[in-house]
Amino acid sequence: MQQYLDLIQDVLNNGKRKGDPHGIGNLAVCGRTMRFDLTEGFPLITTKSMKSLWKSVIGELLWFLSGSTSIADLKAYGVNFWDQWADQKTCDIMGLPLGELGPIYGKQWRAFEGGGPKPVDQIQQLVNDLKTSPDSRRLIVSSWNPVDADRVFVAPCHCFYKLYHAEGELSLHLFQRSGDMPIGIPFNIAEYSLLLMMLAQITGLKAKEFIHTISDTHIYLNQIEFMREQLTRDPRPLPSVTLNSNITDIFGFTPDDFILTGYDPHPYIKIPVAW
Repeated sequence: MQQYLDLIQDVLNNGKRKGDPHGIGNLAVCGRTMRFDLTEGFPLITTKSMKSLWKSVIGELLWFLSGSTSIADLKAYGVNFWDQWADQKTCDIMGLPLGELGPIYGKQWRAFEGGGPKPVDQIQQLVNDLKTSPDSRRLIVSSWNPVDADRVFVAPCHCFYKLYHAEGELSLHLFQRSGDMPIGIPFNIAEYSLLLMMLAQITGLKAKEFIHTISDTHIYLNQIEFMREQLTRDPRPLPSVTLNSNITDIFGFTPDDFILTGYDPHPYIKIPVAW
């Protein structure tokens, strides 16, 4: 995961000072891409421990795939970091029932509404197309719906991904409009790498490469010292992830179907989160 550290250094060296909704300030660069070959190991960063977040990576992804936008359904997976966006104050501001997050990822993935006769289940359509037309250039899922972008408190950050097949190998290219390097990006790398593995398994393909393009790539000013600490650490060998090979339905996975082995990271670093 040296390229993750290299991108941190890039932001620190070349980032422009910008404002943000949180009033903290940040350093940002635009349009950076990282590539992770999943045949060389699972890209879970090793320069700080993510052991405590592993179940949350799985839980949030399964929640997205379910199509749910309910905080109660997410909390059932043991994930709590969306809680503040589903409290009474936020729901009142957005005109949503208490505990609802509005038309975010799950809604867009499973019931995208774009003016057609009925909502589009983008995930089911993607799976069908991968099985029948794997070389199609239209293997796309969009989390960004302009109609709904102002109807949610947190508009989708990782907003668009495309699958690419060649010679039995499947790759996933994610476009992210906004990504904070210390907190969000390591989580997103792991989450979409898992999604790639799941899609590959249920379509009989081999997971190859996760490509991650980030537009506004930033580090908040109150996170810089912690990033400098992380830069002093050498990356360790990547772990492995094994999926339950009996699962043949993209919606059939449970948290117990993901096994992480060989993960020996550096100690956890507590980094301030800009909410």
